[in-house]
Amino acid sequence: MKYALVHAEKAHFPITLMCRLLEVPRSGYYAWRERPLCSQAQADVALGVEVAAVYREKKGRYGSPRIHQELQARGKRVGRKRVARLMRERDLRARVGKRWVKTTDSNHDHPIVDNVLNRNFTTVGPNRVWAGDITFIWTAQGWLYLAVVLDLFSRKVVGWATSECIDRALVAAALQMALRRRQPPAGLLHHSDRGSQYTSADYRKQLADAGIVCSMSRKGDCWDNAVVESFNSTLKLELVYTQDFSTRAEAHQSLAEYLESFYNVDRRHSSLGYLSPVDYERAAAAKTAMAA
Repeated sequence: MKYALVHAEKAHFPITLMCRLLEVPRSGYYAWRERPLCSQAQADVALGVEVAAVYREKKGRYGSPRIHQELQARGKRVGRKRVARLMRERDLRARVGKRWVKTTDSNHDHPIVDNVLNRNFTTVGPNRVWAGDITFIWTAQGWLYLAVVLDLFSRKVVGWATSECIDRALVAAALQMALRRRQPPAGLLHHSDRGSQYTSADYRKQLADAGIVCSMSRKGDCWDNAVVESFNSTLKLELVYTQDFSTRAEAHQSLAEYLESFYNVDRRHSSLGYLSPVDYERAAAAKTAMAA
């Protein structure tokens, strides 16, 4: 099987290097190559090349479940366990997340509202429940802060903004983008933590002016906003921890590409039946139209 791995990856890495790393003789590889493979082994080699290609295409962000779904979407009939085996044999692994770190500043005297959402993260349609949060990205110029607004129906990032300042203007800009893009009806529920940015008078007025109902997590309870916390973890894992940003502008550009070109339109979400947020909303809209 090691020789099969060398053969599958010889277009990307030197044969001598791979044989040394895998601790197999190079002469053994060439002798193996001259022997005819059984049909199953040949199929494994060919499929292994496709698996590795998808893994590289998705920049190492996909584990076996998502690569399996991606291959099926491309018309390849293959079992999930087989994909997982081929990935193990090629040492292709999705990245592992890090522990959650508390960043909320709730040491203020602003008014706090009830947790109306109460961890009910499922909703029947778009623009019914949004959730917001702030996370941070390190650059050589210092911290860059990212505020996002997610629609809990599709997990789509409907609004986002970055700034070198973690203030109410940051969250206001993200909300303004969401309102401009989605134009939600009155009565939408907006959930966040009780950080000073979200409890500020300016932000609460922005919500009220749009007819949005406010909901806030309990103090120090990250699970009350678990969907956005999960998004932050995914963002760090798939983008932030893989790069060293020289400038805030470079980080902003990478975030824009990730959010708008990958996360919303391409990334397969297990909670959405392995559809992307955009495809999930399209499917829901089509289903609604057919039922009308």
